[in-house]
Amino acid sequence: MKIHDLITTSDALADLCERLSQSEFVAVDTEFMRENTYWPELCLVQIANTEEAAAIDPLANGIDLKPLLDLLTDNDEVLKVFHAGGQDVEIIVNMTGKTPQPVFDTQIAMMAISQSEQIGYANLVDHWLGIQIDKGARFTDWSRRPLTDRQIEYAIGDVTHLSKIFPKILKKLIKTDRGNWLDAEMEKLADASNYITDPSQSWKKIRQPGRNPQILGRLKDLAAWREGEAQHKDIPRGRIMRDETLADIASHPPKKQQDLAKVRGLSGAWRDNDIGKRLMKVIADAEPLPMSEMPEKMKRGAPLGKEGALVADLLKLLLKIRAREIDVAARLLTRADEMEALAAGVRDLKVLQGWRYDIFGKDALELVEGRLAFAVKSGKLVMTHIDDMQASMEEAQEVDEAAS
Repeated sequence: MKIHDLITTSDALADLCERLSQSEFVAVDTEFMRENTYWPELCLVQIANTEEAAAIDPLANGIDLKPLLDLLTDNDEVLKVFHAGGQDVEIIVNMTGKTPQPVFDTQIAMMAISQSEQIGYANLVDHWLGIQIDKGARFTDWSRRPLTDRQIEYAIGDVTHLSKIFPKILKKLIKTDRGNWLDAEMEKLADASNYITDPSQSWKKIRQPGRNPQILGRLKDLAAWREGEAQHKDIPRGRIMRDETLADIASHPPKKQQDLAKVRGLSGAWRDNDIGKRLMKVIADAEPLPMSEMPEKMKRGAPLGKEGALVADLLKLLLKIRAREIDVAARLLTRADEMEALAAGVRDLKVLQGWRYDIFGKDALELVEGRLAFAVKSGKLVMTHIDDMQASMEEAQEVDEAAS
């Protein structure tokens, strides 16, 4: 594979993208900094196909990234391959308003062909290529220039390895006929709305203090206000105020600005500074959350109770057994809250639909309805259908009677 020097000019980038546009796929990775900013600062882009690889410097003076962004978002003929690509995709959405299309994530794909739920890149490379990668440059300051040869070599390695691993993963997905298991997960990765922050919806990501409309109304307005302050100053939202402090103020709003100095997580300066004044106005103007916006409770049937909790535990055991048997990540099949809902009598669940029903949901439903049991065979815990057990017992009884 040909490894290019660091690309710092528009012409070199345009030539590279023209060649890559003829590929079936490109492996993509980014290096960025966001510790001190609201918006991630893109510092490096790495890209490769099976023949060549390059690192692109988006901070280079005068470089035009349009050919690269067009390749990633507007060329539907080239598959874009990432590993744990959520943050990489977010950066592209911030720059273009669009996600890379079409897209494939090797971390997600590994869930369908192994029990790994969030396999790290180093482990992925070790698993498929038997290579232990150098992690020394992982926490480097990618915004500093000039970049060292070691930094560039480390960064390009992320895509050269990925370009070799992706065909192997794809081959196994085809062999096991599990590619369609990943459709919904990949669609979620490619949905631009997952990366665009709407300040009015940011409260939903905060652990909610109950379901009191007055409190939730304040929480919504406070979260939106914090988001606006952070965006305006281009600093992480936690630098304005941590989630715990925000929720505490929503639940126990101070009556006057001087009381902000007593709030855990705020400095004494809030008692008389401008941001404190803006915060108090938000509190004063907050309205109760309308019933139409109240968060939905998880669908449940009857309360679980002790017996239902035991059934949920059995379902979790069944899930472990099935995930081990077919070598798939349990999380891809279902989650704990869905199994609790199933134990409580809910039937409108993803696990009882499509391929999940065929692979796991059918047995889970039979366990809940008493048609499936656990047994120990050859020292291993296995699932046994009640009808099969009865048939085996009857057959054994017939053999005994014949022998006697």
